[in-house]
Amino acid sequence: MAKKISSTKKQNSPVSLASYIDHTLLKPDATAEAIDALCREAVQHNFASVCVNPVYVAQAVKNMADSGIPVAAVVGFPLGANSSEIKAAETRDVVAQGAREIDMVINVGALKNGDYQRVFRDIEAVVRAAQNYPVKVILETALLTEDQKITACVLAKAAGAAFVKTSTGFGPAGATVEDIKLMRRIVGPNMGIKASGGIRDAATARAMIDAGATRLGASASVAIVKG
Repeated sequence: MAKKISSTKKQNSPVSLASYIDHTLLKPDATAEAIDALCREAVQHNFASVCVNPVYVAQAVKNMADSGIPVAAVVGFPLGANSSEIKAAETRDVVAQGAREIDMVINVGALKNGDYQRVFRDIEAVVRAAQNYPVKVILETALLTEDQKITACVLAKAAGAAFVKTSTGFGPAGATVEDIKLMRRIVGPNMGIKASGGIRDAATARAMIDAGATRLGASASVAIVKG
């Protein structure tokens, strides 16, 4: 049974921010040793999850065993340009290895082409393959107009995703307070929103939460929780 993710939490001290953070390492040159360190930090600070590339899911799952902290895996990352069939297969693979959250990238080109049915089916394919584990849909907001951001949020919600997420961290810009407010207005009070990209200190993290984010993606997680 999938772990239910609450969309509302209280935010107080810098340390309390840890419960919002997906402790993330997605760099192409990430080593096995760096993944081990990521997992140790996640346990030490009790982050919401560790988020890794598919190749490191099994290692992260082993490291996080008995910690109560789930492993999240990225799918179709970072471009979102894989076919829906490949994204679904990748999702099934990481779930089989123990990933319990999926962060997928939408087909940005299809969205900008106005091919909304294709975008919907792409998200839906991953949601189905995730076997009821939560899917976070990465919009790559820096590449979209306001109308496209709105449309992407509507499509992600309709396809059954648990979260909409701002950015991969590999695009031209990351999360903004304005985008989080817009996304919250469109998806309503109950869907998760993940702010990701460019969050490197506690003040920025708090601003995202105040704007409506219920999860934060960060690689500077330890610095954030230390204030």
